[in-house]
Amino acid sequence: MSVEIRVPQLPESVADATLVAWRKQPGQPVSRDENLADLETDKVVLEVPAPISGVLREIKVQTGASVKSGELLAVIDEAATASATAATSATTAAASGNGNATPAAAAATSASAASRAGPAARRVIEQNNLAPGSVAGSAPGGRITKNDALAAAAASTPAATPAAPAAAKPAAPVPAIARAGRSEQRVPMTRLRARIAERLIQAQSTQALLTTFNEVDLTAVQELRARYKDSFEKKHGVKLGFMSFFVKASIEALKRFPVVNASVENNDIIYHEYFDIGVAVSTERGLMVPVLRDADAMSFADVERGIADYAARARTGSITLEDLTGGTFSITNGGIFGSLMSTPIANAPQSAILGMHKIQQRPMAVDGQVVIRPMMYLAVTYDHRIIDGREAVQFLVTIKDCLEDPGRLLLGV
Repeated sequence: MSVEIRVPQLPESVADATLVAWRKQPGQPVSRDENLADLETDKVVLEVPAPISGVLREIKVQTGASVKSGELLAVIDEAATASATAATSATTAAASGNGNATPAAAAATSASAASRAGPAARRVIEQNNLAPGSVAGSAPGGRITKNDALAAAAASTPAATPAAPAAAKPAAPVPAIARAGRSEQRVPMTRLRARIAERLIQAQSTQALLTTFNEVDLTAVQELRARYKDSFEKKHGVKLGFMSFFVKASIEALKRFPVVNASVENNDIIYHEYFDIGVAVSTERGLMVPVLRDADAMSFADVERGIADYAARARTGSITLEDLTGGTFSITNGGIFGSLMSTPIANAPQSAILGMHKIQQRPMAVDGQVVIRPMMYLAVTYDHRIIDGREAVQFLVTIKDCLEDPGRLLLGV
């Protein structure tokens, strides 16, 4: 019996998707629930699981094509399961008998390795004609990252062989300029990158964005983390990072200045009486901003656990569209890449975003004395249509006060 494989129902806000990779090829056996193909939307990568076990008989849509919900992708022949299993067993027996893998066995190994590679890694593997089985994965579960694929591609490039000494010849005129490797490569944007570009341009063209800055002394936070990080991790099973302090400080500031947690819809200001905080996560596919729902009800451990879970799932491509939808305020940390100062762009329709930066030891005047302190520049970009400068500045000062005296977060003062 033949079973049709169709595009799963896409989320309501997604019109179509791009078929970025087939994980199986015609003639290969498939198992029930095994991923057959990757569909990339402007936010997430969706998998197309096999509804039954059988053999992939025919592919109807080629890689790179745009598809919509319900569109026919491929056909699986369920009746071919038994013969495919027998063929696989025979192949395995033959390989074990002579110590050499047959082409079918090599293909199976290659397919298994390819299933552990993310979309970005598979593109590198395909572009460099690498055998997936030759790429070692460094991510949890043996998953292959883009960096793994790039390293394998570099290792597979043959080194230049020194030429044999040639007989001496008269020196020839040397060109004034000699350049090598002036090649170009045109690569289409991924749907996620195109969507990010669209959202950034939309935010800058529809909002009156302005950025205000301040700096915060993180001595108290660092001392608190150093004092309790071991017991915190032992009790909660997660490390105590900086982000939970910034999330909690931001919520306290948002409670005092509700307009920063608001958004604009037509001529109305929508005040959100809940705190869904987006935390930017950098991935191989681009920047994602998963949302911590009702973050005001979370403990420090809940915040750290939520961020760690989102980061892991974002980088392995298993994050869902629901994880990225909504949010009333966002936080981004360019400091992990070494940024000292920047002006982040608000994640529309949100009206503000907090930018964290690199912690840097700097001389500061404290009580008439020059001391060295761990300082960080903070930036808040806000929509000046509804947020005045006074509110934005006081909002940022509130965050600064909470971080310089973390006891405020416990006492609500």
